[in-house]
Amino acid sequence: MKTYPRFLLFSLILLHPIFADVVPNQLFSDNAVLQQGMQVPVWGTAGEEERVTVEFAGQKISTMATNGAWSIRLQPLTAATNPQTMTITGSNTVTLTNLLVGEVWLCSGQSNMERQLGLRNGQKPLVNWEQEAASANYPEIRQFLVKDTIATNPLTTVVGSWAICSPSTVTNFTAVGYFFGRDLHKKLKVPIGLIHSSWGGTPAETWTRHEVLATNPALAPIIPRFTNDIATFADRLAKYQADEPKLKAEYTNACAQALAQAKPTPRPPSQPKDPLKSQNSPSMLFNGMINPLLPYAIRGAIWYQGESNGGRAKEYRDLFPAMIADWRLLWNQGDFPFLFVQLAPYKGTGPEIREAQFLTLQKSTNTAMAVITDYGDADNIHPTEKEPVGQRLALAARALAYDEKVEYSGPLYSGSQVQGNKLTITFTHIGGGLLSKDGPLKGFTIAGADKKFLPAQAEITGETVTVSSPEVSTPVAVRYGWTNVPDVNLFNKEGLPASPFRTDVE
Repeated sequence: MKTYPRFLLFSLILLHPIFADVVPNQLFSDNAVLQQGMQVPVWGTAGEEERVTVEFAGQKISTMATNGAWSIRLQPLTAATNPQTMTITGSNTVTLTNLLVGEVWLCSGQSNMERQLGLRNGQKPLVNWEQEAASANYPEIRQFLVKDTIATNPLTTVVGSWAICSPSTVTNFTAVGYFFGRDLHKKLKVPIGLIHSSWGGTPAETWTRHEVLATNPALAPIIPRFTNDIATFADRLAKYQADEPKLKAEYTNACAQALAQAKPTPRPPSQPKDPLKSQNSPSMLFNGMINPLLPYAIRGAIWYQGESNGGRAKEYRDLFPAMIADWRLLWNQGDFPFLFVQLAPYKGTGPEIREAQFLTLQKSTNTAMAVITDYGDADNIHPTEKEPVGQRLALAARALAYDEKVEYSGPLYSGSQVQGNKLTITFTHIGGGLLSKDGPLKGFTIAGADKKFLPAQAEITGETVTVSSPEVSTPVAVRYGWTNVPDVNLFNKEGLPASPFRTDVE
């Protein structure tokens, strides 16, 4: 066996770069779905100046790793249901199998997007979930489930894997995302990829990049709140620990009283959470669960969130559009379709947050809102009807993403005009015409200059709704569904409900 002087070994090391295994981003793994019809970035890590070659669907593209990272772009791909193989070669070879090409959508938000199709402890079962799961033989629908990840700085790697839709796996799919993907798959006849990145109970600011929060004057309070939470955490924790015996005793007594009165037991006391380790802190989930997905080619995004921002609805008017704009900027795919769900009726959800979502349609182009006033539950923040939600999102995708000439929204308030003692409301998305479902129109209130809103009579007159009250001689404002649990019935003839609104937007 040959031996070499130490100085010669050192020289050889200097002359030849140290190679490391080529590792693609985890999004590029077995069973993945790639986006059709646009350039597809493929990226990962490798040794410095290592030559990396990607081969897929007849294309062969090489690049050199820089600073331990590499990236190439495949030219636009054609939808393919036949499984294909991707080979990535450097100092080693990575072979990815069973890849399809079709339509990829990001599914994000909080618990109503996170809620999986299957039965979950402590939650009401979703309507028809067992029958739906049993028939979910859709091998061309796949979900990449992003692991819950908190990060104080933007990450570039993601933890997760692609699952093929089947009766045994679909119970772990996002229910809303599954129904959305199922309907698109049936309509488009192409594979559907769902990238599921959500976390229950989280506010929109945690999904938003720090730079956006720090530089947008309308969002100025968010970062100082976070900074204050960090500064006061130690004192708040110490106070909790000192009060813990008393708090636990109070909790025990409250539980006993609730049980005796057949009422729900209260939540147990919990110690303050370190803001630097909290999923609710600004940008934490953007850093850990959105940034690592960039710039995976997608067609668009669906979003179901807002409950955790309900107490700051006016702020949400700016926060939500700012988040949408920034995601689009970072993905660098133009104003891709962004489809979201307006919050359902629930006793703890005020009308202001629904209004903020409605106003987002005016601030953000190529967006659509699925209204679900007809599928809420006053006592459950997690409505068990998820199929209609996915179906309405899919309808919007068909119109915005795939240019199908189909009505995809219920009536949306567009203006009002006073005519004597009546106020006439105009709408967009009338579709085939306005419809009062199951009886006379309800849910309208009207006010004069005193701003005292009273129940009103409303009737459809052609493409408008005329609202009046014998107690209001000179009306100045009308509201519709302006309550936590709207009882409303204005639809278009396509069966899509009108969004709650008020003409006196503050």
